[in-house]
Amino acid sequence: MKAKILSLVGFSLQQHSLKTEVLSGLTTFTTMSYILALMPVMFAPLTAQGFPVDSLLTSTTLATIIGTLLMAFLAKRPFGQAPGLALNLFFVETVCLSLGYTWQFALTAVFLEGLLFVLLCLSNIRQLIFDMMPASLKYAIAAGIGFFIAMIGFKNSGLLAEGTIFNHIHTLVSAPSLLFLLGLALAGTFIVLRVRGGLLLTIIIVTLIGIPAGVTQVPDHLFSMPTSPAPLFCQFSWDDLFTPDLWVCVLTMLFFDVFDTLGSVVGLMANAGLIRKNGRIPHMRNIMLSDAIATMSGACLGCSTVTTYVESATGVAEGGRTGLTALVIALCFVLSLFLAPLFLAIPAAATAPIMVMAGFYLFGSVRHIRLARPQETMPAFLTILLMPVTGSITDGIIAGLFTFVVFSFIDG
Repeated sequence: MKAKILSLVGFSLQQHSLKTEVLSGLTTFTTMSYILALMPVMFAPLTAQGFPVDSLLTSTTLATIIGTLLMAFLAKRPFGQAPGLALNLFFVETVCLSLGYTWQFALTAVFLEGLLFVLLCLSNIRQLIFDMMPASLKYAIAAGIGFFIAMIGFKNSGLLAEGTIFNHIHTLVSAPSLLFLLGLALAGTFIVLRVRGGLLLTIIIVTLIGIPAGVTQVPDHLFSMPTSPAPLFCQFSWDDLFTPDLWVCVLTMLFFDVFDTLGSVVGLMANAGLIRKNGRIPHMRNIMLSDAIATMSGACLGCSTVTTYVESATGVAEGGRTGLTALVIALCFVLSLFLAPLFLAIPAAATAPIMVMAGFYLFGSVRHIRLARPQETMPAFLTILLMPVTGSITDGIIAGLFTFVVFSFIDG
């Protein structure tokens, strides 16, 4: 009976380790949980439009739970899903503040984008987009995401907040930066010694040391009741359904969502060693479909586009390979509905080193790129370079694809 239940998330007692999958889920959750604190901050400028920010924490958590459960049971992969940061900014800063549309208009665009994404997943177009990527570019995407996520880790640590560490040496002696460096040393040591669960252990140790250092803020209370998501539920505006403005927003969101998800999934699957020799990814259709359905359900709950999180690389680095990892992530977010103060107390200094180490694991994908062929190496190089430089997975993919097509034409 136990084996049958676990098989629902792709777990096999003969092939996988229960302990590893659970530790992987806990690790990914701790590196993703920052989104709970960040979402209300990002959407705060919309309070002037009547946006109920108080309900957003619950809506974000529910959208994350639904999306990650879809990844667990439908796709059976170890990835977490939550509202994406880049599309949060597009939702708030561009659609609502710069263009002046209502947040209900933006939520409607998110819902329609998710619907189009579902139709895209059910058609052959999705497979055509994936198949047109050469194998070298798929592995370059993984390496590029490695640098991208490592850069986020360094920024979260505070070392890059005012420039490079060499221009601002004083940032090295601050408590958060010293804890970050300690975390890097611990995580690196655990990796070298092959300590299973070392990344999660690093988070726990740094968080505890951060208490006397004044970095970890001990919450006044551990338990809290979630606020009602009702004020955000299905707040759509259909008055602009047939206007060009709405569909421009929909197609823009769809473009970024498809390529961000595609890039994240390819990178994570390459890191997990799950890309087949012919370049195919098992369950790719269900992975993308999980993302698309999660976006629609997230819009109903009042959230911006839900996407697969690159922070899932931390759990993959711990050995997570099945949907059981995603199930553990979802269960942790269920607990966070009532224990949010406890999880939000984990400082960035504890999770940032894990993101850097996850980038290290992803970087290993470059060994699959045929460096002797410049027509493949140059697009791969630009893909890897532009992701951290531009801060966009999509920009790196587009640059790599365009360059590959040009060089293939020149090469004949």
